[in-house]
Amino acid sequence: MGLSALGIFHTIIGIAALAGAIAGFIRFGKINLGVTSGKLYFYGTMVTSLTSLGISKHGGFNPGHIFSIFIIVLIGVAYFLHLKKKGNTKVRYFENFLLSFSFFLSLVPTVNETFTRVPLGHPLASGINDPIIGKTLLILFVLFIAGSVLQFRKQKNINKPTSFYMEP
Repeated sequence: MGLSALGIFHTIIGIAALAGAIAGFIRFGKINLGVTSGKLYFYGTMVTSLTSLGISKHGGFNPGHIFSIFIIVLIGVAYFLHLKKKGNTKVRYFENFLLSFSFFLSLVPTVNETFTRVPLGHPLASGINDPIIGKTLLILFVLFIAGSVLQFRKQKNINKPTSFYMEP
């Protein structure tokens, strides 16, 4: 597959991070930084994003590096919000969105690299402009939007104040 040692490490950690996010989405409907799967996503994504800065298939700084820097900023802000603003507050909307958006952005190079390498010898896509990549990313974007709406609704219900007052 033509991967360097750094590329192999990057891929393994990236898969673990994505698995943490998917586990969080299944269990909590979001990436929850307060549990193991969320921590796996956060630290795995941080390491993956940082190691991607040392990888370049085409030489030099490229759009993939910009994605990595942006993802680092997104998860960094989400982590800050998680640590500094405890409880079910309006900040949770931003934290959830930032983590989900970082997950979606992580899938862009993942889909591109996977589809142009797998299966070995006969990859699914011939290059970044192959229609299968565009269609797959469009489906993932629609899922991201739908998931974000569901997360917003769920968080809205969590944030509702509970009242124990009962009318006579």
